[in-house]
Amino acid sequence: MESLTELRVRYAETDAMGIVHHATYPVWMEVGRSDFLRTLGQSYAEWEAQGVRLVVNEIRVRFRSPALYDELIQVRTYLQEAGRRRVTFGYRIEREGVLLAEGESIHLVAGSDNRARVLPEELLALIRQE
Repeated sequence: MESLTELRVRYAETDAMGIVHHATYPVWMEVGRSDFLRTLGQSYAEWEAQGVRLVVNEIRVRFRSPALYDELIQVRTYLQEAGRRRVTFGYRIEREGVLLAEGESIHLVAGSDNRARVLPEELLALIRQE
């Protein structure tokens, strides 16, 4: 399963050359990740209300082609791996089928106190689509 999030590049996301700044891509990945969970039927806010947090441990982005101001881009988000203690999401950021960037984010499961926890069975089954 994958979710599709469409965004329009805002002027504030670009540099002096009108090209999207590299720091914007992880923000777009976060938007895609939130939409992915909503597509499954629960928002990330609902996970937090249950005392579950997905703490970012690592982010990788490979840039392929620049995005420009006012373009419509699509963020495709999918689950790469889900375990009791770690969840990995994959991303493809595109413009009309042209790959702009691809990446992944690795998250560790934590509680409201930011201490390591295991992902509850019902959330693990939900994210794995079991």
